[in-house]
Amino acid sequence: MTVRLRDLSACFHGIIPSIMATCSKDGEPNVTYISQVYYLDESHVALSCQFFNKTRINVGENPQAFVQVHDPVTFEAYELDLRFVRSETSGPTFESMSVRIQAIASQTGMSGVFRLLSADLYEVVAVRKLEELLSATPADAPKPLPVTDHRSELRALQVVSERLNRAVDLESLLSSFLVALGEELGFDHAMILLPDEARERLFTVASSGYGESGVGAEVAFGDGLIGTVAREKKILRTSDLGGDLRYGRAIRGEVTGSSLAHVLTPEIALPGLADARSHLAIPLLVQDRLVAVLAVESKSPLGFEEWHEAFLHIVGNQAAIALDRMIEDEEVGPPSFVRAPSLPPASRRSRALKFYQSDDCVFVDDEYLIRNVPARILWKLLKTHTAEGRIEFTNRELRLDPWLGLPPVKDNLESRLILLRKRLEEKCPDIRIPSCGRGHFRLEIDCVLDLKEI
Repeated sequence: MTVRLRDLSACFHGIIPSIMATCSKDGEPNVTYISQVYYLDESHVALSCQFFNKTRINVGENPQAFVQVHDPVTFEAYELDLRFVRSETSGPTFESMSVRIQAIASQTGMSGVFRLLSADLYEVVAVRKLEELLSATPADAPKPLPVTDHRSELRALQVVSERLNRAVDLESLLSSFLVALGEELGFDHAMILLPDEARERLFTVASSGYGESGVGAEVAFGDGLIGTVAREKKILRTSDLGGDLRYGRAIRGEVTGSSLAHVLTPEIALPGLADARSHLAIPLLVQDRLVAVLAVESKSPLGFEEWHEAFLHIVGNQAAIALDRMIEDEEVGPPSFVRAPSLPPASRRSRALKFYQSDDCVFVDDEYLIRNVPARILWKLLKTHTAEGRIEFTNRELRLDPWLGLPPVKDNLESRLILLRKRLEEKCPDIRIPSCGRGHFRLEIDCVLDLKEI
């Protein structure tokens, strides 16, 4: 039976660790586990080189190697006979393999310690299936995520593309994009994160499947999987994320007792599912500029396949252009000075809002609401309303207010308003800021305001 390398794609997810064997020139064998077997083409793979001093010495003396890989669904095993070609410390292959290790290292507090030394390229001389092993599929074996309703990938691409094209504003673009991904691909847990003004952190501006914990969650550039994708601007797909983290934590345990212990940092708690087992994050780019990050998760260890990655890369390019256009949206016309109608205070509840100047946070009834630029926007609106009775505002007047600290270009103002709107819906529904036209929005208040600056 002829086995083609491209038919073993499930074996390269890393769900079941692969085993590598080498031999010195004197015939002394060395066997070790490897974290990545990376498919290149029908006759080549790349292996991750991180700590394998003995392996590197052996390959230098004897360029032959043996790798055993396993299918995580059928548990079938395959043997690869390899011949060493070269080591790469830069370039597309190295960068693609490195970004995954960087993400795990960052999340487990081992940035700079747990890293890819090289991507070692091997020619695949022979592929064999181990026929003597049982190939029964257990009832609880992981199943790949199917396209919902048996629709083709092309049909799903058409639907998502149409949703993006029909969006009339940023909020509808974000929501329709996530809804389409859920309906067409079964992505029940997804989030879109945008970079802040300083491009140091990402904030979640839209999510599905996370409830109230989704919108507003933040992650620093370089932290964990999502932060690494933002910093490196590279797609990252992981299977059996729990296994990767366990491996990283095991290495961390070894480093803790070594001379490198002082460089370890605390493990990072990041937004998303606590029990996610596979993850796919896509940087949404316009040319080389990061517009957003799309992250999807699954509780299945085989939640995402190669075609999911290719699919999201295509629609991600469309979404990036649409997002960039919506974020740059400018309004016309002067600020409106409509005054709020007077309502009897006895019919409204009281809301105590506090603005903490030291860290730009707003609390409502002693519960955290929002911080940074959206907090300053809310405080400006509430103070203006209290002083002048105004209820209508424009994006332009916010951009012209130096106290808000918006940059002169690419200020993400519209996305900040969306974030503020959703946080108010969740935490303080008595205050709303619905859109009332292109670049205009209304401040609706159904409570008595008690404003204090701390």
